[in-house]
Amino acid sequence: MLTRRALLGAGAAVAMASGCARQLPAVNTAAAGFGSGAAGTVEVWCRSATQTGIQFMADTFHQQQDRVRVRVTPVPDAQFVTKLATAIRGGRVPDLVDFDDINSMLFIFRGAFADLTDLIDRLPGKEKLSPGHLALATKEDRVYAVPFLADNSVLFCNTELFEQAGLDVDDATKDFASILEAARKLSDLGDDVHGWSIPGNSAGSLGFTVQPHIWATDTDLITGEVGDQRGNVAGNDALRRTLEFQRTLWQEKLVPSSAYAEDGSTYPADFLAGRVGMTPRSFGGIVKNADDELLSKITVRLLCGPDGGRAFFDGGNNLCLVNGARNPSAAWEFASFCVAPEQQARLPEGNYTPIRSDVATPEFRQQYPLAVPTLDQLDAGYAPTTLAYNLLYNQPDGPWLAMYRRAVFDGEVEAAMEEAQRSYDRILRQAQA
Repeated sequence: MLTRRALLGAGAAVAMASGCARQLPAVNTAAAGFGSGAAGTVEVWCRSATQTGIQFMADTFHQQQDRVRVRVTPVPDAQFVTKLATAIRGGRVPDLVDFDDINSMLFIFRGAFADLTDLIDRLPGKEKLSPGHLALATKEDRVYAVPFLADNSVLFCNTELFEQAGLDVDDATKDFASILEAARKLSDLGDDVHGWSIPGNSAGSLGFTVQPHIWATDTDLITGEVGDQRGNVAGNDALRRTLEFQRTLWQEKLVPSSAYAEDGSTYPADFLAGRVGMTPRSFGGIVKNADDELLSKITVRLLCGPDGGRAFFDGGNNLCLVNGARNPSAAWEFASFCVAPEQQARLPEGNYTPIRSDVATPEFRQQYPLAVPTLDQLDAGYAPTTLAYNLLYNQPDGPWLAMYRRAVFDGEVEAAMEEAQRSYDRILRQAQA
């Protein structure tokens, strides 16, 4: 996880890169034949955490043609922003970056990425692409990245435990009242069984799994356009009710006692051991760690709001062409290949979900049922477009985690929200300066 010092350093690096980014030659995506018939090497930088996805695509691409070679360079997540900003300042950049979608705007805002709007408009099935990913890549109605892979938060349910408790999954997960009733019945099954689990001391995991409850009400904790944003925390009823819901889960011991100290390193071990009825997590976080017996008992629903509605965290990666790229035409040919349905349908092999709804064929549904719910409801995916996501939500000393812990474990909900409002406003002002 990024430290505050590291992230502030990264922010400074991006700020220094802003002038340099405009000096790099813009990619001419309107050039004749752009994106087809190119040759040579494409330099791709990717997040280490998602290297397997892009490397799989590169290997498959090589099997289908011999004109272009893709060289994938993994970069530790905590170093990616600084490394790319430094490369921009030095004028020697990769052709393509496989970048965390919530951080894409850091560079889009400062003119570092090529405008891909017209290219994306020409992609077959463009209307099937993830609107959440595209929103994170859009500035003033122009799109500067194409969606690549999804890493979404959804609710995993153990159907065996639900059956033992006499519960219907849909009825039990439709709103906070039904979840609490179900969690109580699940927790009554035995001393080692709990209804829900939370990573109570992991800022990033809580941001990933708790915010969708708020978004399901069409509400966010940030308001305004990028560059002129402030917090929407104090007085936010959806947030207050979500924190109170989490508080009740803790007070009534409907979550394991380890939730208080859980920093994400072992989350959700209790669910994987069959001792938790419901847990919010990513497809990869469950599927790659669960045995076949448990997988056969799992079903997935989107996360609900206080009174209904559904949402999920639209995380994952976008592919961005960098201005100043030496082989942008070949890079776009590769990017187009990566988002084609044939390749997207194989992403679950690497524990990722696709970013286009048309891969959900009958065959796909049968083979990857746990990846289908988000594809059927792509419009329910969301993540906030901001320059300060990491500072607000991923830092262990950031305002999101401080608010959550004060509200949920100490019971000071209103005071926690008011304090967070001040911190959100301060961090957003600094990030947009």
